Amino acid sequence: MAPRTRVRSTSLLALSTALGLALALVTGCGDSDTDDGGRGGDTSKGGKPVVVVTTTWEGAFAKAAGAQDVKVIVPQSVHHAPDYDPKPSDLAAVAGADFVLYAPFEPYAAKIKEAAGSKAKLVEVNLDNDADKVRAEVTRLGALFGTQAAAAKWTADFDAEYGQVAKDVQAAWPGGKSPAVVSQVFTAWSAKLAGATTVGTYGPEAVTPAQLAELSAKKPTLVLDNAHMSTGIVLPDSGARQVEIVNYPGNDLDLLPVYRNAGVELKKAMAKAGGSAG
Repeated sequence: MAPRTRVRSTSLLALSTALGLALALVTGCGDSDTDDGGRGGDTSKGGKPVVVVTTTWEGAFAKAAGAQDVKVIVPQSVHHAPDYDPKPSDLAAVAGADFVLYAPFEPYAAKIKEAAGSKAKLVEVNLDNDADKVRAEVTRLGALFGTQAAAAKWTADFDAEYGQVAKDVQAAWPGGKSPAVVSQVFTAWSAKLAGATTVGTYGPEAVTPAQLAELSAKKPTLVLDNAHMSTGIVLPDSGARQVEIVNYPGNDLDLLPVYRNAGVELKKAMAKAGGSAG
């Protein structure tokens, strides 16, 4: 999923109302006797950080970095997190957290923390499945959590898994040639995974008629669309096969299947493209 350029005013109004109603209740749930310099350390279990995340995407980064106690606020069924209206129970979860992870396009994260009276550290996460950026974020979070060894182990496993998926996808190039692709700006990581040649990008706004003509003229083999922001067929009549790329992990907070699943979809699309070319 990726940010939109606007946030529903109705969501923010509902959020403000929910925060006002829940403030007194939730702050009472916190440990008002704890003063640990902003970490909320007495609420962690066995010295392990208690992490609250807005979505499964942040949750997967936290788990990869070594966090074991991770609470997700936004249900996986909600495809666009800024549209979610937090509940009083969400505020209660934040009240006991050491860290709250959020993305910059989720405007309610800071308000949740403020309303809950939490001493948690608010951490902005760069949500991008680009392999290099994932390694950097997991390493950074591991240092924040004090779980560097777990983060390093996950990164090593990730490198091996990512390398194998990339090898498999690139072995499926139609005609043995790197495919030309048009990518939505938040699925560029999948083009990199495929070793594809990116001839154009679009989004997050809808494609304009001028962009449609320009991108179609580049004759891409594939269009790598964002499943969480799809507006339908991006380049109709271009002959390009569209692949829906999913950015979010499942409720198990495992990021690796995101790459495996993208690899499967890319290989299927390239096989069909190769068959059409033949």
